Amino acid sequence: MVSVRLINLCKYFGKVKAVDQLNLEIKDREFVALLGPSGCGKTTTLLMIAGIYKPTKGKIYFDEVDVTNWPPKDRNIGMVFQSYALYPHLSVYDNIAFPLKLKKAPKNVIDKKVKEVAKLLRIDELLDRKPAQLSGGQKQRVALARALAKEPDLFLMDEPLSNLDAKLRVFMRAELKRLQKELGITTIYVTHDQVEAMSMADRIAVLNAGRLQQYGTPDELYGKPSNLFVAGFIGAPPMNFVEGSLVEEPNDYLFVTNEFKLSLGLELGELVKKGMKTSRIILGFRPEHVKILIKPEKNTIKAKVYVIEPLGRDIIVNVKIGDKVYKVIAPPDIVLKPGQDIWLKLDMDKIHIFDKKTEKAII
Repeated sequence: MVSVRLINLCKYFGKVKAVDQLNLEIKDREFVALLGPSGCGKTTTLLMIAGIYKPTKGKIYFDEVDVTNWPPKDRNIGMVFQSYALYPHLSVYDNIAFPLKLKKAPKNVIDKKVKEVAKLLRIDELLDRKPAQLSGGQKQRVALARALAKEPDLFLMDEPLSNLDAKLRVFMRAELKRLQKELGITTIYVTHDQVEAMSMADRIAVLNAGRLQQYGTPDELYGKPSNLFVAGFIGAPPMNFVEGSLVEEPNDYLFVTNEFKLSLGLELGELVKKGMKTSRIILGFRPEHVKILIKPEKNTIKAKVYVIEPLGRDIIVNVKIGDKVYKVIAPPDIVLKPGQDIWLKLDMDKIHIFDKKTEKAII
């Protein structure tokens, strides 16, 4: 297996900086997701690691070896794409065997390997079929089997589950994670789906506009986002944001907006004051870190019920504070009507505060 290091990696297309000064370390046997919106540089990064794109600047190391200028065939990687890229005229058996035939492996070795990976991916009864006779999920497994058959040191996957239906995607997420842990192959996985990244990866690199925003475990990204972009990108439904200012009072600090005032307490207020670069700050709170109350209590925010979205296990209540809408997760047995006055009690241990100007987290 192999560890991967990217040092000041850049890829420019004319004036467009697709990847800009990317530094990343992927440990041996680790499953790392590159996560971000369309056009953030995830696939470009993957193609540079594969050797398909040549970096404009920077270095790529496999273990301690500089492979920046190596051709793809010398890198011993297995790639799986969003389009399965199977040969339609070949059987499943021959599709899986294809990279081994290119390597001129002996017939008995090819046969053993094909049957081994087909069994591992539970497609051993499909070996005689052609790709046209397979479902999307089966084609995906054949593409995985083909990448696995050549025994790569490194697995590169570019949105491999995005063509599958929702139920199959959930199943395949678990299967891929099991497979990666069982085989111990270092894996870099590109996705724009944060649920996919959170549920599968050991660590996640969040990218935006070609730059690395944060790199950490799913828990770190969720609990301690380093800036506004990461906070808004991770979590479903996403974090709520309210803009306001910090006002110092005797023995207290208040977060003040046009609609409400919220006491932060002395300790928290001091921390925010110390970290602020400008007078405006943004309060962030996740939909699950709020309680809906029917009567006002101390340090609560008055709101109105706007729309209710039942999900079975819980409900998403869209609430209005002033003219802005925020999302709150509530238990399914709560009885609410649109237009009703309610009060929100935030879990003050779980709030996030960002500087308006730098967009960096203060706490």
